[in-house]
Amino acid sequence: MSDAETTPLMRQYREIKRGYPEAILLFRVGDFYEMFDDDAREASGLLSIALTSRDKASAEPIPLCGVPHHAAQGYIAKLLKAGRTVALCEQVEDPKLAKGLVRREVVRLYTPGTLVDTEFLSPGESNFLAAVSRSSNQMGKKTEPILGLAALDVSTGDFWVTEFQGHGPTDEGQLIDELGRVEPKEVLYPEPDTALRASLTTLNEARLCAQPPSAFSQQDATVLLQSHFGVHSLDGFGCRGLTAGLGAAGAVWRYFRETQPTASLAHIRRLQRRWTGEMMHLDGATIRNLELVRSLGGGDGQPGQQGATVLSILDRTSTAMGSRLLRDWLVRPLLDRRAIQARLDAVGELRGRLSQRVALRTILRTVQDLARMSSRITLGLAGPRELLALKQSLSALPELRAQLEPLEAALLVAARDAWDDCRDIHDLIEQAVHPDAPMSLRDGNLIREGYHAGIDELRKGRTEGRGWIASLESKERARTGIDSLKVRYNQVFGYYIEITKANLPKVPTDYIRKQTLVNAERFMTPELKELEETVTGAEAKLQALEEELFVRLRERIAKEVPRLQAMAQSLSLLDVLAGLAETAALYRYVQPTIDETDTISIHEGRHPVIEQLRGDLTFVPNDTLLDGDRNRLVILTGPNMAGKSTYLRQVALIVLLAQIGSFVPATQARIGLVDRIFTRVGASDNLAAGQSTFMVEMIESAHILNCATKRSLILLDEIGRGTSTYDGLSIAWAIAEYIHERRSLGARTLFATHYHEMTQLESLREGIRNYRVAVQERDGDVVFLRKIVPGGADRSYGIHVAKLAGLPVSVITRAQEVLMKLEQPDAAIEASPASHEKAPSRDALPQPHPLIDEVRQIDLFSLTPLDALNRLAELQKRATDPR
Repeated sequence: MSDAETTPLMRQYREIKRGYPEAILLFRVGDFYEMFDDDAREASGLLSIALTSRDKASAEPIPLCGVPHHAAQGYIAKLLKAGRTVALCEQVEDPKLAKGLVRREVVRLYTPGTLVDTEFLSPGESNFLAAVSRSSNQMGKKTEPILGLAALDVSTGDFWVTEFQGHGPTDEGQLIDELGRVEPKEVLYPEPDTALRASLTTLNEARLCAQPPSAFSQQDATVLLQSHFGVHSLDGFGCRGLTAGLGAAGAVWRYFRETQPTASLAHIRRLQRRWTGEMMHLDGATIRNLELVRSLGGGDGQPGQQGATVLSILDRTSTAMGSRLLRDWLVRPLLDRRAIQARLDAVGELRGRLSQRVALRTILRTVQDLARMSSRITLGLAGPRELLALKQSLSALPELRAQLEPLEAALLVAARDAWDDCRDIHDLIEQAVHPDAPMSLRDGNLIREGYHAGIDELRKGRTEGRGWIASLESKERARTGIDSLKVRYNQVFGYYIEITKANLPKVPTDYIRKQTLVNAERFMTPELKELEETVTGAEAKLQALEEELFVRLRERIAKEVPRLQAMAQSLSLLDVLAGLAETAALYRYVQPTIDETDTISIHEGRHPVIEQLRGDLTFVPNDTLLDGDRNRLVILTGPNMAGKSTYLRQVALIVLLAQIGSFVPATQARIGLVDRIFTRVGASDNLAAGQSTFMVEMIESAHILNCATKRSLILLDEIGRGTSTYDGLSIAWAIAEYIHERRSLGARTLFATHYHEMTQLESLREGIRNYRVAVQERDGDVVFLRKIVPGGADRSYGIHVAKLAGLPVSVITRAQEVLMKLEQPDAAIEASPASHEKAPSRDALPQPHPLIDEVRQIDLFSLTPLDALNRLAELQKRATDPR
């Protein structure tokens, strides 16, 4: 149907819709937000609401669905969760005063990365809008690519930028790793950079939004940001030399301005540069494998549940601000020993001072999310109840400062010295806002009595007017002799006198009829009309004045937002430190010793998550010793289900917890600083990218070999199991040698494997040690002791694991028979009684190849990973050559 054939309303809708082609347009019509055409078809399915049509009598009815305006927020949240953006179109003039069609405009564009509404945000997660950009740097004759990343969380005012350069293909990997740690809700990228988009598709749940290349202009970004911050140079923010990073920052800024044109960004006071060398680099595989913030089974888990994560076990913060900060610490461990020690000292003091810790945590529970509240105040979105919540939060600050007085740890002393009670802000709200103020400004009763003389006078007039109206009822009853006469009010007719049909003969002649009902009639008198105008006029003036005063108050507090933001940071830090101290006391964690040696020594270490999931069962602790000398690489063997993977993760988590400044689950721990933790644990594939389990395993292994340093910690679990036995053993052997040798890598490594042949490396290479998971055989069954002991395992106990898994008894029995035959030299395997197929002879089964000894003797310490794999491919070709 053409626009000429539609109603004026539909022409207005389609004109507005053309400006927001990718968004679902919620179009205000009376008390509903309506959606039409394709938007209606899609939204009705996403929201599970009825799809109907407009102009049903026409040849082409227009698809229609709608939601009540008072319930819109819940429906908008569902659309956002489904990955859609939403344009909110309001009536911007009073329909009663409109001449013709009511004027409508889009007043808000909801996108996942620009949300500030509390109901749309997860309290414990940041809500970043990110942008990525490319540029290059000419270094003599060589051009080095540069990737820039900027992120803005409008709900808290956090705004930062970073760059990756000089590493070729690994730049993109580092960028994706950083985005994986940040978990932005929306990512902007320059079109038509298809390669960058392909990399970004690996991000979970982030909306990707292409922008024109001009949006990433470094020059335009510099002008925009200098204007906002009121500076002549961005060098003071550490941005000297940035190129792609500034382009990304400008793209983020411009996008927010375009989608939220009326919103203020005054609460964003600085642009922080993040230096990639300040924090331990954790890639996506490591964060996933260690289950830091997401369970491998999905979700973020809760303590005591199977899907628990390190964050859910560790998080004993009392505020949403603290929970977000703890999450950031977990995925960005420190590399500076002094900074780590400062955190440990603070946690240690709070752990030792029970009364202060309990008091601090109790008081912090009364503190609301100051960071997000401050942003909503600046954006003009905070309502009366939010200001009351701010007042309540600020009232806790003097008591918190008093609890800090006796503490001596440097971080706690610094927080106390910079403390701001914000008493003036508290008192201002106390004086101005009514203690029982409603949620909305339109509901009145916003301003406390005595704050403003005009408010008090209007309230007095309203009250007296209502009293006059009440007295009028008594007066008219006496005048008319009608005892049932009532003076009533509704929003349609205002005030009126209601008289039953039986008393109509007594109605005076000066009564003016307004409405006839079945059993009564309603009247107006000149005196009642005059009183009504007095009361309603006072109410309208009162509402307008209260709203005006509240907005002025909010704007006044907005000027103090930098102080509130500073206190939000102090409270977050205090909350995390107190929470870590509580966890340490509750779970018997100890303070680790942090140094810059290459030694990792852990006595009776425990897995922080699994020990909490075992209920009444006692977790078996284990020791660990890794260094750069005689204990560089541990070959760990043992049965499936015996606890090898748990042990590997346990060591990594103890190191990681130590470097975020937390106490650790052990009786003693000495941690030589680790620059990166690499994990290759578990089997997975990537069918969408056409990658098998083995290909994913090899890609991740190559990433480790190319990116690890001598100061890294590497965890490898079952390398080579995704291919044939000899291929897998050869690759695992070569990788172990390459990692072990100082001239190629020499990183501290735990290598779990079922290739028992690899235990021979201990006698061939100094610095390699064999350990195994102890088991005990009892009456033909196996008991997993979960204890790591020196030496190598010679059996995998796979049949026993199969029995525990519930395989049929007949299968277990037959497997035992075949195993016994295989273990006897020159024994043939006979067919099972139930089988009529010819059984393979022992000669037909895989046998050790003569070249295996040559594989074991390969010295790969001077070879690159690619040369090593080529050497192994050559040996494989010889092994399969029939000649």
